[in-house]
Amino acid sequence: MPKRSAGLLLFRTTSDQIEVLLVHPGGPFWARKDDGAWSIPKGEFEEGEDPLSAAKREFTEETGVSLPDIADAELIPLRPVRQPGGKVVYAWAVHHDFDPAGLKSNTFSMEWPPRSGRQRDFPEIDRAAWFIVETASSKILKGQVPLLDQLDGIMSSR
Repeated sequence: MPKRSAGLLLFRTTSDQIEVLLVHPGGPFWARKDDGAWSIPKGEFEEGEDPLSAAKREFTEETGVSLPDIADAELIPLRPVRQPGGKVVYAWAVHHDFDPAGLKSNTFSMEWPPRSGRQRDFPEIDRAAWFIVETASSKILKGQVPLLDQLDGIMSSR
């Protein structure tokens, strides 16, 4: 069975344009990557776990922000997408105005520099930003572009 992850695609409308919130992975491997490196806040979940609960949990872990009002917000289910590596991403779009300045990500530990024997902690997410959908399409991982397309189609039909 392929790995699965779940996340929230936050969006807002400003001056007749839709903007989406994307996050940039932390750590030395991603430090100099930009286009094609961003993602929705998401994380893996286990068999039997509710994907929506996992999406909310992962948002909090990756951003440090609990969104209690998401329970009352309209959650728009998006069709799951399969990334090139085989992982299936489940996502819900939700209208929310998150402030990226409040980002406080959880951390992970890894040996750095390689073969040094030293462990260093890095933030799982080093920054978050709002992008118009057109720009987000070049920033986000290629396998997640269909999530943006789905949101754009839904919002265009409203």
